[in-house]
Amino acid sequence: MTTPKPKSHSTPHRQSQGGKDFRNRVKHNKQTASTPTAQSTPRIGSPSAKPGIVLKDGREKSLQRRHPWIFSGAIECIDGAPPSGTTVPVCDAAGSFLAWAAYNTDSQITARVWSWREEDVVDKAFFRSRIADALAARRTLGLSRDSDGMRIIHGESDGLPGLIVDKYGDVIVMQLGSAGPEHWRDTLADILQELCAPVCIYERSDSDGREREGLSARNGIVRGMLPEHVEVTEHGLRFAVDVATGQKTGYYLDQRDNRALTGTLAQDKDVLNCFCYTGGFSLYALRGGAKSVLSIDSSQEALQLAQANVKLNGLDASRAEWQCADVFEALRKLRDQNRKFDLIVLDPPKFAPTAAFAEKAARAYKDINLLGFKLLRPGGLLFTYSCSGGINDDLFQKIIAGAALDAGVDAQIVKWLHAAPDHPVLLSFPEGAYLKGLVLKVA
Repeated sequence: MTTPKPKSHSTPHRQSQGGKDFRNRVKHNKQTASTPTAQSTPRIGSPSAKPGIVLKDGREKSLQRRHPWIFSGAIECIDGAPPSGTTVPVCDAAGSFLAWAAYNTDSQITARVWSWREEDVVDKAFFRSRIADALAARRTLGLSRDSDGMRIIHGESDGLPGLIVDKYGDVIVMQLGSAGPEHWRDTLADILQELCAPVCIYERSDSDGREREGLSARNGIVRGMLPEHVEVTEHGLRFAVDVATGQKTGYYLDQRDNRALTGTLAQDKDVLNCFCYTGGFSLYALRGGAKSVLSIDSSQEALQLAQANVKLNGLDASRAEWQCADVFEALRKLRDQNRKFDLIVLDPPKFAPTAAFAEKAARAYKDINLLGFKLLRPGGLLFTYSCSGGINDDLFQKIIAGAALDAGVDAQIVKWLHAAPDHPVLLSFPEGAYLKGLVLKVA
């Protein structure tokens, strides 16, 4: 899918100071009121009260709509000094219980909700139930018919904020992205071992988001032994997966169905696959009867694995061309060479992890799509994607529309694309719909 973004396209994340400011604010008299049940919620202002979070007046509305994030700016005060990762009750300004949440002293997202029910106890049994529910939901959808690779826990959308778990055959990769799952790391690993019986649980807690949460990167085996060769089969194609050093958790499971769609439209076409990583879209195009496939990525190691995947599946390597290059520069060279393609895939890295990066990211997305339009033959298809959480569907469409206008082409949206169904999106958490794509036909 994507290659690491060049440093020139990103800016350093400025850590919020909000998580440190509010603890020094003066507590108001209204916060000394007791809550409906003294067992579950602290008496705010009492030195002997249990730790808890009190929101500013009127800032409880997002929680009442079941959005699981609590930002530092919404908090009036903290009672006590809870360690990061511990579970605390969250109350409105009147002292009424709202939720149980994992606290993080170092993040702008100061707490992430585990449960909205006051009677819940956040313990091993709680997490076992949540993980079992997530596994059952995937079984109900019958996703294993198409692939033995699957996202089995998708963070907030599965009621487990900050926890990502991907399954590649008998290997599970666990990614802890926030203080809550970090606190429960061993417990979560024990439950996954019990319910999934993998030969290995490997941790890839090395995402950029860990730094923003005040957590250091960590990789390595958590349970079992990592096999020398890990692979995933999807829609009949086999892909080697680099669990230990590959991008994300080693592979891009979210694009599974979109890759298959590309294969059905590649017959007799000259295909260009940009940010190809280990060749996902390229292999589908080759199997789908593409006349030629040019694949570009900045990682030589990824391209070597992609070529090995072609051989693994017995595909015609003579129709495949591989180029190790910066995609932005490579697209300009192809334009200058007047190269043309019938189908182009643009699946770039995450240019905008948050909305704060949207403006800069928009320029990068427009740049590559403008070049993509210029490289398409009349009647050609452009598959273009964004995995940036800071770019929503509407903004993405506007960016692509601007690129088409500057390229002097008329293009139609043939299909909107999103992540595969093992990446569900909670209705109250639209941020979970990070992957968006368009299939565009040039007139």
